[in-house]
Amino acid sequence: ATGPYVIPNVSFVARSVITNTTPVHAYRGAGRPEATSMLERSLDSLAAKLEMDPLELRRKNFIPPEDLPLESPTGAKYDVAEHAKALDRAAELAGYNQLRREQAVRRERGDRRQLGIGIGSYVEVTAIANSEWGSVTIEDNGTFVVRVGTSGTGQGHETAFAQIVAAHFKIPLTKVRLVQSDSKEIPRADGTGGSRSLQVGGSVVLGASEGLLEKSRQIVAHLKEANIEDIVVFEGGKIGIVGVPDSAMSWAELASAVISPTVDLPEGLGDLSYEDSFEQPDPSFPFGTHISVVEVDIESGEVKVLRHIAVDDCGRIFNRLLVDGQVHGGVAQGMGQVLTEHFRYDDDANPLSGNLLSYLIPTAPMLPSFEVDHTQTPTPLNPLGAKGIGESGTIGSGAALHNAVIDAVAHLGVNHIDMPTTPGAVWQAIKEATTAS
Repeated sequence: ATGPYVIPNVSFVARSVITNTTPVHAYRGAGRPEATSMLERSLDSLAAKLEMDPLELRRKNFIPPEDLPLESPTGAKYDVAEHAKALDRAAELAGYNQLRREQAVRRERGDRRQLGIGIGSYVEVTAIANSEWGSVTIEDNGTFVVRVGTSGTGQGHETAFAQIVAAHFKIPLTKVRLVQSDSKEIPRADGTGGSRSLQVGGSVVLGASEGLLEKSRQIVAHLKEANIEDIVVFEGGKIGIVGVPDSAMSWAELASAVISPTVDLPEGLGDLSYEDSFEQPDPSFPFGTHISVVEVDIESGEVKVLRHIAVDDCGRIFNRLLVDGQVHGGVAQGMGQVLTEHFRYDDDANPLSGNLLSYLIPTAPMLPSFEVDHTQTPTPLNPLGAKGIGESGTIGSGAALHNAVIDAVAHLGVNHIDMPTTPGAVWQAIKEATTAS
């Protein structure tokens, strides 16, 4: 509720309502987009009353990095963040000051298409379910099998987890196979949800990889009659005695040796498999700033998104392509909530949005090419330093776009428009404001 800002006190009233309208369930962000929207709309309203630039108001009220970690008034245990760094990067990429100058010129000319600039700074919570199981096994053909309790649905777990294993054993990604979602092979799991997979699932894969590598070094030291301190992994995926390349064995050769009946190994070293579990002590808190730039036709109420700049901080980044893909999907969903998505009923409570012709989801032609960048503030909560990213795009984009639409017509006396900001809603708000004035 307090987001990235120094807000010492919070008072709220909660109300539960029983309704026979269409049920809703957790969506990307699951409540955090709404909390951020409330807070960011309040910041813009305050900036207008103070006649202060909304970007400067945010910068003045951010929690300083040196005050972290801290517990917020509502009990959120923030880990680490540099909020101003993300804000300044977003403003730089957007050309914020130039946009404000162009906006002033359009207002002075009385253009039909007015420019709106919206900011959405946020704090997100990830890895609420913070324990996981995993294992890594080397098969006799040299393939590494990763078993982990998370279950990917297109996020790229196969790539991210393979990167961790490949880096440890100096093998190509193609030599790693991921097993997930199979209760016959996965004894326990907390699954995927709450943007937790890399920081918790990845950390257990990291632990299992480290354990298996140490176990492999012990086996090779026994086979080669060498000190374990002298056993190293060579480039190209071999293991042997440092300084003696001819001693190196491929992972397939090592696996075959372990299962050979002629090889006598000490107790506990009879297989090339290692399982581990990881528990993160607290959730992590990604953060960032998004800036949306829109044009609003003040005669029709039509909104056109010109640009969207997203600067998110999910801690340490392992695969930029996967992270950016998550941001793209999240931003699109946040924009859908602001612009078009609306479940409506008539006066007799009949649903009017029963299909995707009347419930409008965002499509490619209505969205710009997103400008995505990141800051990296590693968390101390897990060995990877990673935080979640799957929901951040929705949380930051919704607030930024909503503020941008209202900002485009604020000079006409409009101080708020409920989501979704459809052309009809925007036109009605302009009409009411100009009539009142």
